[in-house]
Amino acid sequence: MPTSPPALTVAGLRKSYGDVNVLHDVAFTVREGEIFGLLGSNGAGKTTAVETIQGLRRRDAGTISLFGLDPVTDADEIRHRHLVGAQLQTSALPDRLKVGEALRLFAALAGDLVDWRALSDRWQLAPLERRAFGALSGGQRQRLFLALALVNQPRLVFLDELTQGLDAAARRQTWELLDEVRAGGTTIVLVTHFMDEAERLCDRIGVLHEGRLSYEGRPADLVTAVGGPVHVRFRLDEPFRLDGLDRVRGVVGADVLHGSADVRCHAGACVPVIAELSRRGLAPDDLVLQRPTLEDAFVTLTNPIRPVPAPSGALIESELS
Repeated sequence: MPTSPPALTVAGLRKSYGDVNVLHDVAFTVREGEIFGLLGSNGAGKTTAVETIQGLRRRDAGTISLFGLDPVTDADEIRHRHLVGAQLQTSALPDRLKVGEALRLFAALAGDLVDWRALSDRWQLAPLERRAFGALSGGQRQRLFLALALVNQPRLVFLDELTQGLDAAARRQTWELLDEVRAGGTTIVLVTHFMDEAERLCDRIGVLHEGRLSYEGRPADLVTAVGGPVHVRFRLDEPFRLDGLDRVRGVVGADVLHGSADVRCHAGACVPVIAELSRRGLAPDDLVLQRPTLEDAFVTLTNPIRPVPAPSGALIESELS
């Protein structure tokens, strides 16, 4: 992605509740026009971080810049310029409020920057305009919240656990909507603990673990660095046919268990491995390449027992001590 001015810069962010330190010197940058994922397990500090960044909670230390403005001291200007929109983790509306009423009300509060009817059509809410909020399905509620978060045409929108509780079809539909939002020029900070969601949507990610940022960068770079080997698996009844395969550069192990071969190698060794299998007369019709996922990398990164190699310095060194 081309370099662009940052939409958000966070440095040295700290937040505590009494004796409990929730955020420890968190620092990251969100580039304008990207989808940035803030990842972490439940309790990692994700919601506290984004609510503090938006000025909804007072920070104890650190600096925050939203398009060059501070969310606390410049809050009025941020609102006046309609820079930020948000869908919070605990978003809710009165059960009897109708969808059309909510859209019309929020549009008016934002200064009627957009025609609420056009917004309703864009997010496929027109058939639901007379339906009460309490009667909406989970996917319908999320579509409504996303529309309300964009009613002021923000340059940056925060979406906190947008797909939590949705079924698989509703999640995929929501992902398509987020692609549309970004295509329209809006920068997105997506807070999630779903690794498949982050891998599918995010240009870059920041991983929060116990209140500290332990990684910032591209999901693929983290997977390559700490996700583990690629597995080449296929049915094999003659284990001796893998003898010496570990001499192929990039192969880290090969064995056969219960008639199933498992060759473990670095990503760049997949082609040489398959070529060597072919040279040995092996052409299995059930061969599967199982690549490591972002979830694999996340589990490794947030496991304090296992050592983690650094991908080009993107891991935060203090996390590894």
